[in-house]
Amino acid sequence: MRLFSPDLFRNFGIGFLFGAMLIVGANSGSWSGELAPAAQAAEPRANLATVTTPEFVIAPEGR
Repeated sequence: MRLFSPDLFRNFGIGFLFGAMLIVGANSGSWSGELAPAAQAAEPRANLATVTTPEFVIAPEGR
C-alpha cells in the first residue's frame, strides 16, 4: 500500500470540490443584495470660516 496513491489525491480533490460547493451554497443567499449601502455625504455645517474661537486663532505674538 502506497502512502501517496492516486486514490488519495482523487479523494482529496472530490472532498475539496464538495466542500467548496457547500460553502458557496451556504453563502449564496447573502450575495443577492448590495455589498455595501451607497455612501451619503454629510450635511454641510454652518459657515465655519466665520466661526472662530480664541484658542484656534493663529496670530503673531505681541498682538
